[in-house]
Amino acid sequence: MSRKLVLLVALLPIIQVYSANVNWWEDTFIYQVYPRSFKDSNGDGIGDLNGITSKLEHLKALNVSGFWISPIFVSPMVDFGYDIANFTDIDPTFGTLKDFSALVAKAKSLNLKVILDFVPNHSSDKHPWFQKSIQRIKPFDDYYVWRDAKMVNGTRHPPNNWLSVFHGSGWTWNEQRKQYYFHQFTPQQPDLNYRSPALYQAMKDVLTFWTDRGVDGFRVDAIIHVFEDARFLDEPAIPNTGLPVGHYETLNHIYTRNQNETYTLVNDWRKHLDSRPGGKKILMTESYTGLQTLPSSMKYYTAGADVPFNFMLISNLNNRSTPLDFKRAIDGWLNIVPAGYQANWVVDNHDNNRATTRFGRKRADQIIMLAAILPGVGVIYYGNEIGMEDTWLSWNETVDPVGCNAGPEKYYLTSRDPERTPMQWNNSTSAGFSTNKTTWLRVNPNYKTLNLAAQLNDKYSHYSVFKRLVDLKMSSKIKNASTEVIIVGEHVLGVRRKSGNVITALLINFRDLTIPVYAAGWMNLPEIMTIYTTNHEWMIPPGSTLNTTLFNIPPSGSIILQSNG
Repeated sequence: MSRKLVLLVALLPIIQVYSANVNWWEDTFIYQVYPRSFKDSNGDGIGDLNGITSKLEHLKALNVSGFWISPIFVSPMVDFGYDIANFTDIDPTFGTLKDFSALVAKAKSLNLKVILDFVPNHSSDKHPWFQKSIQRIKPFDDYYVWRDAKMVNGTRHPPNNWLSVFHGSGWTWNEQRKQYYFHQFTPQQPDLNYRSPALYQAMKDVLTFWTDRGVDGFRVDAIIHVFEDARFLDEPAIPNTGLPVGHYETLNHIYTRNQNETYTLVNDWRKHLDSRPGGKKILMTESYTGLQTLPSSMKYYTAGADVPFNFMLISNLNNRSTPLDFKRAIDGWLNIVPAGYQANWVVDNHDNNRATTRFGRKRADQIIMLAAILPGVGVIYYGNEIGMEDTWLSWNETVDPVGCNAGPEKYYLTSRDPERTPMQWNNSTSAGFSTNKTTWLRVNPNYKTLNLAAQLNDKYSHYSVFKRLVDLKMSSKIKNASTEVIIVGEHVLGVRRKSGNVITALLINFRDLTIPVYAAGWMNLPEIMTIYTTNHEWMIPPGSTLNTTLFNIPPSGSIILQSNG
């Protein structure tokens, strides 16, 4: 890239200004708890509700606004809770409804909001609804997506070419009912049929059940899949993918994702939640729509979702991405968010490698810094606050069905187990996660040095940096500030927020080399600014001053500066 082009990009930034926030989640961080891996209270090696309750002071100390708990409902655990056999009860693995009530009560006493996973696309095949549907017992006969076989020369075939996200046909034959049922995920997760008025109401009743128990909102799983085209047409093939037959990405999923009825459904849930007592409920949707289909993501906003997850930091950007890639992606999202809504930035989750793996250890703080300084909601995953890393697990240790389905030669390419290993609280048995030496997934062996207890009193640790970033996101100094994303030279990304006379600036070095930057000129900054924080390896004391006319950013370094206003 020429210097002339870089200068043009730097001097002609896109400026975004947001209106005053009115909801509890705006300009805050929300923390994802993966319950199997957060804290084990009874020594069985699996995390549980009482374990979460025992660690709520940790979340309070972080100053996050609320926490989202991945599925805790009755389940055969084929997909570790995303195959639900009872939407309104707690799986014994995690505890009881009484335990859940105790968790909610303690959270409220700490002013923490509780968000539950809502899994509307499918149930477990062990759910009583599905068992009754197989028997054609009304109204359950229509609760799932059933179709007759396509007969070709006397041979039975699936009704069409629709595929499962986990690869292979999305249709499974049921001998008792003599029909195929559709499943976007495993065969043990049959898709629910929202064209059934009875099912439509039954799932709305699930929302009522949990809001009556004090839940402050829901993260909606796999929302893009909940409706399929009623004509059941074959989906068009994508030519020349180089992928094997039956791979999900060999088809263009125009009939099984983001159907218009989906947005109507979300809007109905929004109205229903707004009618419930107990304050405004958040609705977060898992809508992997991609940068190429941003208008689909924006439709979830206008349908009623408060946080249609923005996965660009996970799915679209990586350690090979340039500052220009980041600028285009960030500006692309900010420029299209509907008026009156907030952007959001998902740092990590239970389905993808951790930021420390995607971007490298030195750059992990940078991603959270971006989520902190950019306007809107930040969504983080347990362990982000201490820089937890993926854990290598052997084939024999692998339990994730996606990894297991890939086989011993390729399991490591698809398994989600590495990012799901237990939280590392201290250097005692099983990292303080459990009193049991054996845990459902092996603890990362680096827990002896990489753990919360080791970082609590270190002012340069991931934990200390993270706490400052949470405070920054909620600070009046960047609320309602203008936002500019600026390329500084070829290898440094800058973000400039301005509110009144106060300027807050982030600079990120994308190279593993020391780079001199003329930040004052490139980013229109005051010559002397205060260091708010650096990434944990740079180790400059917060509160120090810096001359922004020219300074060096160390390899993979990042820094946030503030003017005195």
